[in-house]
Amino acid sequence: MAPHRPPSLTHSHWGKNMADHTLMTSDEPVSAAMPLRHPGTSIPVCAPAARLWPDFLTGQEKSPVRVLLIDDDEYMRRVIAQELLSDLRIQLEGQADSIREGRKLLATRAFDVLMVDLRLSDGMGFELITEARRHHGNGEIIVISALEDDAHVLRAFELGATGYLLKNAWLQSFADAVLHVVNGGAVITPRLARRLLHRLNHQPREQPQPAADASAPHGATLTPRESQVLRHVASGCVSAEIGARLGITGQTVNVHIKSIYKKLHVHSRAQAVNFAVHTGLI
Repeated sequence: MAPHRPPSLTHSHWGKNMADHTLMTSDEPVSAAMPLRHPGTSIPVCAPAARLWPDFLTGQEKSPVRVLLIDDDEYMRRVIAQELLSDLRIQLEGQADSIREGRKLLATRAFDVLMVDLRLSDGMGFELITEARRHHGNGEIIVISALEDDAHVLRAFELGATGYLLKNAWLQSFADAVLHVVNGGAVITPRLARRLLHRLNHQPREQPQPAADASAPHGATLTPRESQVLRHVASGCVSAEIGARLGITGQTVNVHIKSIYKKLHVHSRAQAVNFAVHTGLI
């Protein structure tokens, strides 16, 4: 008599959440709620955990984050594009490989996040960052570049970028980077962040400036709620965390932040905090 052979795994299908996960064998389906085991053994197999993404965060399948990608490195652009396209929370609205084509995208496509290289075939990506800030002030900008000298990095942040990823050193998810910045965070390659921190730690200490009146010298005033939000931003909180602390939604927090940008004439959280600290608003 032929020895008994355990059923072999012939097909697997994973749904969008754990309730949909089902592992199929050649004999019968096995529910993911049941303990899965390797065929012919008693060794348990863990089904992959469903990825949690709270419904109050920006980036949902029914309302994905819109992204423009501009990079003349065809291989790198393809790698990033494939990753973004595989995430249902993100919608890749368009791609370009030059300043010229990038300007066309900015003029014709709405977006939430612009991912742009600095060194393009017909110019520097700074031009596109400036143009994006001028016409799409609420959009987030992530620089993707091989340039890691302090001058380029700091210039990008001064122009309003909220992320800077080094092509040869970013080992994490580009999709996650997009979702971080659109939810009030910032992304930067760890190696670069460490170097910038070292630079800050070794700068000469400036003498503290006397606090200015809340309405001087620039005439900017914030509502009590906007001041609360900005203080939490200064402490490093993202929109969802601020909302939880203040008892409001993350979307309401973002509305307050946009109002702060408009009043202070800034384009990023870092610029808003820096302005508020030096003028005594917080």
